[in-house]
Amino acid sequence: MGCHGVSVLTGYTVRDSAACEEVTGLDPDVVAAQARMLLEDMPVAAFKIGAATRAEVVSAIAEVVADYDGVPLVLAPDFTLDDEHVLAADDLRESIADLLAPQTTLLVADHATLIALAQPDGDAEAPNLDAAVSHLLSQGCEYILSSETGSHRLVNTLYGEEGQLREDMWDRSPHRLMGITDTLGAAIAALLANGQEPPEAVREAQEYLYQSVRDAFRPGMGAYLPDRFFWARSNEETDTPRATKVEPVPRTSHRH
Repeated sequence: MGCHGVSVLTGYTVRDSAACEEVTGLDPDVVAAQARMLLEDMPVAAFKIGAATRAEVVSAIAEVVADYDGVPLVLAPDFTLDDEHVLAADDLRESIADLLAPQTTLLVADHATLIALAQPDGDAEAPNLDAAVSHLLSQGCEYILSSETGSHRLVNTLYGEEGQLREDMWDRSPHRLMGITDTLGAAIAALLANGQEPPEAVREAQEYLYQSVRDAFRPGMGAYLPDRFFWARSNEETDTPRATKVEPVPRTSHRH
């Protein structure tokens, strides 16, 4: 993708390819210190934020990225690990919604996560998807890529200030997969770092993900993993992936 990634850990898990047994968040001061050391050492052209295990860690991350408001930020939160809602505490959702989403260039999430972010108080009535998207856009999030995974096809819909911008449908893999959202979010961040506009980055990143999933491998007894290095493993010509493009549907959204 034309990028070199550097990582800052926010926590660690005790897990394998089949299940997660334990999640431990790191000290937020350590997370912030590591991030600032890297940012002072080398130029960073985009941020990608994935799972954050504690609200205090989210606050530390938000404080760091606020000092780099000209750098694109891709937010791909994960409130679940292996289908267990171990990261879905109200304070975590609220901190992501209040502190990170307003600074986000592009939010990548499934329907359940979008609704959770628009409903940080677990006791409040859950909004529908359209209301959740409108709320997050109004809070300052520039673009939202919503994934629907409950059918035989994967449907990705991109929203912006003007409403729905594009919708792509991909054939769903027959395998249980890990790391789909992380792979897509990282690919988008790499393309934004290289100067692409978000809609074009979303399109190209989906093609990259499609090929990674097509060549997915199973290293253990659990889930399959996307082969992010598919391009380096064969010199054979591969078919260009084709998504089914759906024309945008106008919708009204407002931002402050």
